[in-house]
Amino acid sequence: MNRTRSVSVVAVAALMASFAAPAMAGDTITVASWGGTYQEAQTKAFFKPTADALGITIKEDTTNGLDDVRLQVTGNAVKWDITELGADECARGSKEGLFEKLDYGIIDKSGINPKLVHDDWVGISYTSVVLIYRTDVFGDKGPKTWADFWNVEKFPGRRALSGSQSTETLSVAALAEGVPIDKVYPVDIDGALKSVDKIRGHVDAWWTSGAQAMQLVKDGEVDMASIWNGRAGTLKKEGAPVSFSFDQGVLTADCMVIPKGAKNKEAAMKALAMFVSPQLQANLPLYVDNGPVNEKAFETGKIPQDRIKDINSAPENVKKQVLQDAEFWRDNLVEATEKFNNLIQQ
Repeated sequence: MNRTRSVSVVAVAALMASFAAPAMAGDTITVASWGGTYQEAQTKAFFKPTADALGITIKEDTTNGLDDVRLQVTGNAVKWDITELGADECARGSKEGLFEKLDYGIIDKSGINPKLVHDDWVGISYTSVVLIYRTDVFGDKGPKTWADFWNVEKFPGRRALSGSQSTETLSVAALAEGVPIDKVYPVDIDGALKSVDKIRGHVDAWWTSGAQAMQLVKDGEVDMASIWNGRAGTLKKEGAPVSFSFDQGVLTADCMVIPKGAKNKEAAMKALAMFVSPQLQANLPLYVDNGPVNEKAFETGKIPQDRIKDINSAPENVKKQVLQDAEFWRDNLVEATEKFNNLIQQ
């Protein structure tokens, strides 16, 4: 057994000892996430280590989001004990009373941004929207900021932005207008829409999925784009001539909840406590490019030093980015999305 593994086992054992009582051996909980490579990474990073440590069985399912939770809760047919959602969905579901209260006597919230710690939901991981450009077009002198992206005279070329994630595109549009990172929220929606209006005639593609954004850049159909950091990282690993950084990135959090009426609430609470613990959070970037939500993960020694600089939620990278405000979008998403869609479809 190597030293890292030994430290990990000791840390997990210490976490177990901190619980008021262990989950009962033989308990079974069902966790729903997004599927694909991300959920495969969660299985290795969170679910299996937790099941082994607590002596329980964790079954897995996939979710399409808040509507699935709402149907289960309102239909009194809850089949999941924990489910992952986007942070804005957590904020909306909380307002609707769809989730169980979390016990922060069991769940240690230290190390997690307070904006992602709520009575009935807690953050679990981060994705970032970043600006990527092709180095075979620009060399090392490509657009570095969203103001650069908007500057079609200085940086001519084909562009792509998200047409499906209005919250992300409106956030980068505010940055393009020179709004400081710490002043983006609350977003001036009308001001951000005016910013989008300035660039929309120069946008060659409004992408609707991460795979599409990646393909547009990979095939050279666009010279610069907004893109999720995981897709950007994959392009670099595959040897594509691209460059990106976390400067002016937009951090988007996912969260986890226990649906109201979950049948195994006690075991779910203990499992969730382990999922957000520094030791298991530190596992996540070993398998996928989503960043740990617990900043103490970077103090565990489990993440190789040469890997930290490439993780979106590493302390030095977080300072350069805007964290989307889930509660702002809870209250403004519908109106903003309608206006955004009408604008880009003109």
